[in-house]
Amino acid sequence: MTSPRIPLSVLDLSPVPEGSDVSASLANTLTLAQRAETLGFKRFWLAEHHSMPGIASAATSVVIAHVAAGTSTIRVGAGGVMLPNHAPLQIAEQFGTLNALHPGRIDLGLGRAPGSDQATARALRRTLSGDVDSFPNDVMELMHWFAPAQPDQRVIAVPGEGQDVPIWILGSSLYGAQLAAHLGLPYAFASHFAPGEMHRALDVYRRTFRPSERLAAPHVMLGFNVFAADTDAEARDLFTSIQQAFVNLRTGKPGKLPRPLPGYAEALDPAARAMIDQALACSAVGSAETVRSRLEAFVTDTGADEVMVTSQIWDPAARLRSFEILAEAWAA
Repeated sequence: MTSPRIPLSVLDLSPVPEGSDVSASLANTLTLAQRAETLGFKRFWLAEHHSMPGIASAATSVVIAHVAAGTSTIRVGAGGVMLPNHAPLQIAEQFGTLNALHPGRIDLGLGRAPGSDQATARALRRTLSGDVDSFPNDVMELMHWFAPAQPDQRVIAVPGEGQDVPIWILGSSLYGAQLAAHLGLPYAFASHFAPGEMHRALDVYRRTFRPSERLAAPHVMLGFNVFAADTDAEARDLFTSIQQAFVNLRTGKPGKLPRPLPGYAEALDPAARAMIDQALACSAVGSAETVRSRLEAFVTDTGADEVMVTSQIWDPAARLRSFEILAEAWAA
């Protein structure tokens, strides 16, 4: 991918397709990361979700280590770590270790949602005392652990102290935009599944951004779904897997990533169809030309500095091919 266009990156949820298992999904994740590296994608991020049968990346830092060890140049990171589930010192040690193993290649995106329901959040933390309201303080504490230690500092993140691990704020509302702007950090918006507040959040972030030692000017990365295939019809069939997954999730029946089901959306009731159309509005589904045109329009509309592409495709081979088609189209 040698185009002067803005860089593209990959968000992989390490999907567990129907008929497969976690071991195969993690192997597919590494294969995808290696192919993304050769295609020229900038970053490969993994996300923390819990108690979801269709996602294998719950132990996010472990999967990042797996991917980073199997690649050599692509940046690898979290998109993101759900900080309320963890002590900031623990995350500093984990990502300090990753950065020590793979210097200059590790990113740390931080979210304030639990990445689960309340029952799972309680099982993770044993208590809900570390809730989303403490997120700004937790982010600043984490930044403190990465800073060089002071002579009289009793607790030190080892590894972590003094390491320049880039921190991103993730969000799907104005809250994350305001925090990223206040701290002078790059901002990643989850427009690939929650685009409703995207334009307002981008305006708030850019308008109120405060330059910092980490970042001199606003920098935005936006999530975007791509389902690319040789024909528009084939791509539309691939797209039905994530449509089914969203309906299952919103109706309290999360499961493995479903097989494609041609004509699925057309058979839904109007309310369900409207729900998935809104949630997945930031998507390109089609052949190379269709995908390129849709992505170009999205970048022009938003002024994104980077785009983080995700492709929840049931067939791992079709998923690889989707990213290959995208890379070729974007370089043209």
